[in-house]
Amino acid sequence: MGSISSSGTRRRAGAAVAAAVVGLLAATGAPALAAADGPAGQAAGETAGRTTGQAVGQGPAVAPAPGAKIPLGISRLAQGTGRDVAITIDDGPDPRWTPQVLRVLEENGVKATFCMIGTSARAHPDLVRKVAAAGHRLCDHSVDHDVTMDHKPVAYQRQQILDAKGMIEKAAPGVTVDYYRAPGGAFTPESRAIAAASGMRPLGWSVDPKDWSRPGLPAIVSAVEGALPPQPTVLFHDGGGDRSETVAALGEYLPWLRAQGYTFSFPDRTTP
Repeated sequence: MGSISSSGTRRRAGAAVAAAVVGLLAATGAPALAAADGPAGQAAGETAGRTTGQAVGQGPAVAPAPGAKIPLGISRLAQGTGRDVAITIDDGPDPRWTPQVLRVLEENGVKATFCMIGTSARAHPDLVRKVAAAGHRLCDHSVDHDVTMDHKPVAYQRQQILDAKGMIEKAAPGVTVDYYRAPGGAFTPESRAIAAASGMRPLGWSVDPKDWSRPGLPAIVSAVEGALPPQPTVLFHDGGGDRSETVAALGEYLPWLRAQGYTFSFPDRTTP
């Protein structure tokens, strides 16, 4: 019973922090946002209230596009039905691996969501434009992939999120950045509120083959071809090291999904 009570206390604390953050954003002119999701929608390791007392507002909050309603909850579902899959690609763009991933996606007629590190987008703006021109969606993955962001002040989280968004937008003028994915899933209620107020849906995943660790092609394929949850969001990487196994796995996995009757879509953006 003690663990249940403790869990309930953490849920209430997390909700209170998120509500406080939304209030602060609203005070600076940002529109009201939907309530945060519960623990089932939180990324592993999300810290509720670790930065309580830090001021979110470092300058005016950035409002979503007109008419947009971006929930605070972390999206883990593909748009569509239970037979839709959202493919997400993290840690690029990378001059060696991003073109190879793009080629495999094109060969299979798949549109994906690329979660880009701000400094990499600034270094390779041609790749950002190439990804966008191919019809893929863009996601903010912070300035420099600091997986300890959830231990840092809110002002630092805000800088990491909004500066990266600016770098990606500068690399591909006129292209929207639809999502924010915290490095390593290091979300906080505050970072989710900052992202949502900037028009970006917090983005998680539901299938992680750990391709970044290079476990071998059979292990990656086995992980992603196992029992898939409904409307899965699958995590892959095109940066951060040798991604030859990822490229090979996508070459096997995408046709397999087609053969199983799956179709491809983007992560859900506006449904709580």
